[in-house]
Amino acid sequence: MNHQLVPVITIDGPSGAGKGTIAQMLALDLNWNILDSGALYRTLAYFMLIEQINSNDFDKNQEYIKENFKVKFDPGIIGEPVKVIFNDRDITKKVRTEEIARETSNLAADPRIRSFIKPCQREFMALPGLIADGRDMGTVIFNDAKHKFFLTASLEERAKRRQTQLKRQGSEVNMRVLLQELEERDKRDTEREHSPLRSADDSVTIDTSALDPNEVLEEIKRYI
Repeated sequence: MNHQLVPVITIDGPSGAGKGTIAQMLALDLNWNILDSGALYRTLAYFMLIEQINSNDFDKNQEYIKENFKVKFDPGIIGEPVKVIFNDRDITKKVRTEEIARETSNLAADPRIRSFIKPCQREFMALPGLIADGRDMGTVIFNDAKHKFFLTASLEERAKRRQTQLKRQGSEVNMRVLLQELEERDKRDTEREHSPLRSADDSVTIDTSALDPNEVLEEIKRYI
């Protein structure tokens, strides 16, 4: 397929800014495909964990990983996380844990991993269009996308949202610990050498701190 014919909307931003919710709502609204870039990295971290492949051994296992790394996303339903289908199994709950989040953050800083993931991400471009949610969608992966958005929110608001999300999944999380983890993740994401978290020069920044998801969606739709 000629990827140039596939329209792409990128939604970047830090953890907890509302990227996942907005990407999901937009994909369902437009009936487009969805790429949850963070979940793609999480799935790789999960796969390497269960296969007991250390990041130091990534190169020698790369062919095996490539052959067995088959991921699909289903926008699912509003209020539930985007579904992660790995080798035809729904592993959504398995990859959306804090343990996997920590593993993923370290993995995502490795340039070899980013090189491996990039073509996997580009593969999600399919008609009628793609909503790409992540941290470097508009700056690196789909830098030719027509519409780019960068969502942000205060640290406290993001921690609150993450706590609500984890509670819904049955996990109890200490707010202080959550704030610290988010702060550390922000630092890693913005300071890493390869594909650091930043807004693309041609992206529209939306602060979602005081907005509900429908208001954010309406704002995005006004631009597109």
